[in-house]
Amino acid sequence: MGMIVDVHTHLWERPEQLGDGTAQRLKAMMVHEPINASGWAYDQAMKAVDASIILGFESQYLGASISNEQIANYVKRRPNKYLGFAGIDPLASDWIDKLKQAVDLGLVGVCFSAAAQNCHPTHTRAMYLFEKCEELGLPVLHHPGTHMATAAVMAFSQPFLFDEIGRTFPKLKLIFSQLGHPWVDEAILLLSKHPNFYADLSDISSRPWQLYNTLLTAVQQNVTDSLLLGSDFPFSSPEDVIYNLYTVNHFTKGTSMPTIPRHVLSSIIERDTLAVLGLSGKIQLPERSERMLDESDQTKPESESEQRQKAKVVVTRIRASDEPDSENHDDPDTPDDPDDPGAPGAGRLVDRN
Repeated sequence: MGMIVDVHTHLWERPEQLGDGTAQRLKAMMVHEPINASGWAYDQAMKAVDASIILGFESQYLGASISNEQIANYVKRRPNKYLGFAGIDPLASDWIDKLKQAVDLGLVGVCFSAAAQNCHPTHTRAMYLFEKCEELGLPVLHHPGTHMATAAVMAFSQPFLFDEIGRTFPKLKLIFSQLGHPWVDEAILLLSKHPNFYADLSDISSRPWQLYNTLLTAVQQNVTDSLLLGSDFPFSSPEDVIYNLYTVNHFTKGTSMPTIPRHVLSSIIERDTLAVLGLSGKIQLPERSERMLDESDQTKPESESEQRQKAKVVVTRIRASDEPDSENHDDPDTPDDPDDPGAPGAGRLVDRN
């Protein structure tokens, strides 16, 4: 059985670190639903996974900075579980120094955002960044950054712009976060063309109907091996993403619509992502005595009842952790019907610490 790795997570100390425009939008969102990006909330959410990647963010265009030092300090809290990607803005005058610093701090990849950095992916400076990342064996996650800030240049996030990067740097491992949304079909086409291109399912996994259609297209294009688990924490959690994946076939109940095979869903969730990205030696995972997922006959077609049972295995209350002040942070929700995604406390996962 593989491990569960969340490749797309965020942490910050205050929203202003994401730039004034994004901070204002976040504060407006928080009127309706709290967004907790604290270290404590992060630790709680990441109980659902074996390892996670925390993304830095730099944009002189937006006045945003989640620094290398900040990411490295988060990683040091749980070095056997967390990995860090540096936020590098290739248009910043000191980006080469920042990249060297990131490597010295033990960060293992780079987060680039063409839209948020106002940087065309094939800009000379961006191409030099990709060249250095290929040389150093640093995977690059492209964050769309298209809609949170009004100033973001959406046109620069179109996946087809990265085709030249795949042709020029064939050994570079590049992840399209949010599967290139809203240009999902473009991104899937690139996954079929470039063997070292990958995509995470963050954001899109929160829209079940779109998730179903996206996975169906990925199956038809034979690119499901290039799909990775990502939550975009704190906007979602890995437990919610896994639950949505395992219940995605409910749309097909009582219809002739095709289902997403169980082995495809399991392989996305339990993919050995660290090995895929060349990061296996960067983290020492502890021994685990329990597994969340069932490895029985992965090729056998699954019925609706089997799929629901699978979801029930996933939907298990997170047990008490070793965090202090648990009485003050106790989640009052309790799972009612695990078959009902809207039930209070639904979507809880086994503690994988």
